[in-house]
Amino acid sequence: MAEPDLKKLATTHEFYVGLLLAVSSCFFIGASFIIKKKGLIRLARVGKRAGAGGFGYLRDSVWWFGLLSMGLGEVLNFTAYMFAPASLVTPLGALSVIITAILASKFLNERLNLLGKMGCFLCIIGSTIIVIHSPKETEITDLNLLIEKAADSVFMTYVLVVLLVAAFIAFYLGPRIGHKNVVVYILLCSSIGSLTVMSCKALGLAIKDTLSGNSNDFGMSLPYILVIISAVFIAIQMNYLNKALDIFNTSIVTPIYYVIFTTLVIFASAILFKEWKNMDVWNVIGDICGFLVVICAVILLNAFKDMDVSIDDLTSQMRPRRRLVTLGGSARNGNIHLEESGSLMGHSYGHSDNDT
Repeated sequence: MAEPDLKKLATTHEFYVGLLLAVSSCFFIGASFIIKKKGLIRLARVGKRAGAGGFGYLRDSVWWFGLLSMGLGEVLNFTAYMFAPASLVTPLGALSVIITAILASKFLNERLNLLGKMGCFLCIIGSTIIVIHSPKETEITDLNLLIEKAADSVFMTYVLVVLLVAAFIAFYLGPRIGHKNVVVYILLCSSIGSLTVMSCKALGLAIKDTLSGNSNDFGMSLPYILVIISAVFIAIQMNYLNKALDIFNTSIVTPIYYVIFTTLVIFASAILFKEWKNMDVWNVIGDICGFLVVICAVILLNAFKDMDVSIDDLTSQMRPRRRLVTLGGSARNGNIHLEESGSLMGHSYGHSDNDT
């Protein structure tokens, strides 16, 4: 087998390793939302709420168990970035939304109606489309090349904008309207999260190069700086995500966080890693369509969760609303009465003028 074929085979193998790690991480991350929410609910009964600036959750064992679950999921997710493109790993986070919705219906008594179940199904379909059409290899394979790309003016502008927006929300907008608008705190943690992913991806490249023996990246100071940056950004994410979870319903926070976070990660990844550069137009369209299907699924899963919709409701809607009953023998005499079908009696629609 020729050397290019061996390289392509190795790249494909790494792609599927990254895919498996990304999917596995979703189970731990999805469960962590529920565990942490249970801890915050228990804490709210006895102490100051996280949404009001309290940090009592740091002494709660249930919250810490949820954090460990999220930590394990993030480790798997971080490892996935070492093998697969960020534009694949991040959108697959939608699978954690399915896990969260299912567990929330069981342990938090949150509704999962027919539309929610359809959203779960569409989420799986969209994720499959993304896997099929996503780039199978990255444009940046070593840390030295990444350093050159990170110095690009477009990426530096993106980093500056994110930091300014985060500071504006943290010190001005958040204290004023953060308790009324769910997007405020989620936008902060999602924007910082996009930089966290870029930092983790770079750190993953350094670890991968060192373990493979290609280079000793940890002989430089940059990997250690990346560790500090990642730790700080993750701490900021956790703080403001806790505020959002404490103030708003889990089923609202999760999808909005997914949509904003994933969109910003894909945007930042496109700027820094140029992962879409060698994709043909059909794969680009397919990837975008898969992402849009997932977004629709996530919205469908959560936006209509309070509606009491079941398969029985759909069945009743397919029955005739009214039926003609002939009185006195013949319709030609004008003796016709419009009668409601039994399944719709009592509704305001379907009544005829003759009923008066």
